[in-house]
Amino acid sequence: MKRIGIIGASGFTGAELLRICANHPEFQVQTAAADSMSGTKVSDLYPGLAAEYEELVFSPTDPDVFSNCDLVFLCLPHGASQELVPELIDKVACLVDLGADYRLKNKDLYPLWYDEPHLNPELLSEFSYGLPELFRDEIKESNLISVPGCFPTAAVLALNPFTESESIEKSGLIVDAATGVSGAGRAPKDNTTFCAVDENYTAYGLLNHRHTPEIEQVLSEKASDEVSVLFTPHLAPMTRGILATCYARPIKDMDTDFALEVLDSYYSEEPFVVVDERSPSTKATFGSNAVHLTARVDPRTGHLIVISAIDNLGKGASGGAVQCANLSLGIPEMTGLTAAGVTP
Repeated sequence: MKRIGIIGASGFTGAELLRICANHPEFQVQTAAADSMSGTKVSDLYPGLAAEYEELVFSPTDPDVFSNCDLVFLCLPHGASQELVPELIDKVACLVDLGADYRLKNKDLYPLWYDEPHLNPELLSEFSYGLPELFRDEIKESNLISVPGCFPTAAVLALNPFTESESIEKSGLIVDAATGVSGAGRAPKDNTTFCAVDENYTAYGLLNHRHTPEIEQVLSEKASDEVSVLFTPHLAPMTRGILATCYARPIKDMDTDFALEVLDSYYSEEPFVVVDERSPSTKATFGSNAVHLTARVDPRTGHLIVISAIDNLGKGASGGAVQCANLSLGIPEMTGLTAAGVTP
């Protein structure tokens, strides 16, 4: 049994980790830290977890408390992990960071996209990028893992088979993606109240969303060439889910059957990837660690369209984090996870 710690456990990704860990045969949560909720019972904040965590109480974030853990998940806002990782790195065998602090490999991108320099840039190269479908071998050999953002997970899994195979133009890719309100976190915000979100649909982060350089970084690395992306996120009136619609220009003869075969061939051995002619829906991935993909080629305009759907808290965050943790700890990759969504 692996002893698990969660820092930032009171947020939505922390709560999802607690839910997944409760059904994981190899994981036992030892400590759930959350400074803002310190002293509160997990079951009081999240009654849905009461059957599994009736007595567990959120604790203060003290790095020394986690020295008895085999693995620690960090579910913190940007900047917070940078302060904790140097203190934890010698205390814990494996760290899995769900935040953005160690995703970008170029330290110069942090002031541009996150408005402040990185506190320990020497550690950026030590973290593996936690997308098993693309970096499984690296994750298996790593004890420091940075889980992708939810939007990059959806966009990269959709586009990478085409950029890596040099089937499409690598500049001017377009990603339009809609997310559920849980992507904004548990803290109340004016634009995420019920009245603001209900019957509303809005674009945000125009031209400057922080996930843009992450999408470009991963696609460029796998393609061994520079890839540029115009990314526009949208907030949809739903709790969970991401639907990403990606547009590209083919540079090879391509029709819809060929595009679907590219996806199907690339992900044929992947347990959490569903490729189908059906148009993906967020509801189909609800509560799962799956990504659903499809593709179309429009002969009239000459565009390739690739669509992906994920649960932003599942494959897009906590589910992906557990998938990476399993690989790093030598546990079968699918342990504790499901590819089946909740229906209805």
